[in-house]
Amino acid sequence: MKLFQRLLVAPAALGFLAPISANANEINLNEISNYSNVESIDFVNSFNNDGLKESPLLAGGEGLVDTPADSFSSTTSAEFGSTFYVGTIDEGDDGGVTTFTYDFAMDLSTSFTGEDSLAVAVIGGNAGTTAVDDVMGGDGTEDILTLDGVSYTFPLGGFTVTAGDGVGVDDLNTGACAYSAFTDTISDCGTSSVGGEADSAVAVSYDFGNGFTAAGGVGFATEATGVLSDEDASTIGLEAAYTADTYGVSLAYTDNDEAGGDTSFYSIQASYTPDAPYSVSAGYEFDDDDADSIFLGLTTEVGPGSLSLGASTQELADDHDDNYMYELAYSYDVNDGMTVTPGLFIIEDADDDEFGMVVTTSFSF
Repeated sequence: MKLFQRLLVAPAALGFLAPISANANEINLNEISNYSNVESIDFVNSFNNDGLKESPLLAGGEGLVDTPADSFSSTTSAEFGSTFYVGTIDEGDDGGVTTFTYDFAMDLSTSFTGEDSLAVAVIGGNAGTTAVDDVMGGDGTEDILTLDGVSYTFPLGGFTVTAGDGVGVDDLNTGACAYSAFTDTISDCGTSSVGGEADSAVAVSYDFGNGFTAAGGVGFATEATGVLSDEDASTIGLEAAYTADTYGVSLAYTDNDEAGGDTSFYSIQASYTPDAPYSVSAGYEFDDDDADSIFLGLTTEVGPGSLSLGASTQELADDHDDNYMYELAYSYDVNDGMTVTPGLFIIEDADDDEFGMVVTTSFSF
């Protein structure tokens, strides 16, 4: 009864949290004055490199360099994103205090053949310090930019291969989860063990056609212990998936040495996406010790946005008393680059359930 009372009053409480907006100003590069009295200087960038001279000036004023005209690939692109987290949890370390944190991500990618991709990920922010952050899973780097991963993806025969630091053994998995998760706890349809905890990996996938795909990978713990050595806590992952027009299902196996000993996890995802403004997703996972977790979620269009309602166990366990979590969120686009998502969640606890309200504002540019 306590759960349903809170779900009834929670939407009204969301009105106290206002979305955050931001404006961006464009820089007119044409107004930048010349660096010197050189008669002709060309800037090299990813947006326009037509007709480059033999000695272009790299953007930023590093100086003249003797390079071929195609030295900077026109296929290089950059994507940026940031999320603000404003919210509160009535129990726990912060005890009902409203907190604000943020994170930032920059993804750079380029292609050398048109079929491959070299990707570099940079993250930053302070979203790893509050009770809200523990639930939402933002990036916390103590307000400094950190290299989060470097990977190279390329075709090999009929396969697709990716390798690098920050790569997971499940990076090429198809998956079958159609649920738009609000919190990190309920992400991936509750199958959080897929992919393990590898620091870097090599992953391979193959598309058989007609909806059938397969993927797998080998991950490594740290550079200090070497690759697949006796000391290395390696991770092995395998997945088989089938995706049709209105439904999908995936089966995954993960052997994760970092989880302690030689622990194996078995994960199932399924989704139903009819020709209608909603989708239903489910997940189930268990390990060698017969601990398991379950998930069920609904995502549906409502007005200008989408509503997500999900329930899941918080973790693998033998007994699920006081182990469930519930979330409700509504996401809508303010414009092409800004999305606001107010949401609430309840985390069961043996002493007193935790109730939280959070508004996230995500920017992409």
